[in-house]
Amino acid sequence: MRYPDGGGLSARGRAKREVVRRRAAGWFAEGVSVPEVARRLRVSQTAVYGWRKRWRAGG
Repeated sequence: MRYPDGGGLSARGRAKREVVRRRAAGWFAEGVSVPEVARRLRVSQTAVYGWRKRWRAGG
């Protein structure tokens, strides 16, 4: 389910989250593994797999 308010985050929180996703996208392009991206960013592998799936789809 998507939340219209950005998951309850403030504009600053959403911007910070986007920076993290873009950093992950750069590592995907370099071929860094999902577990390593998750470790570097201190997030779950499940989140990273979702980001990578959307990144591969051009998102």
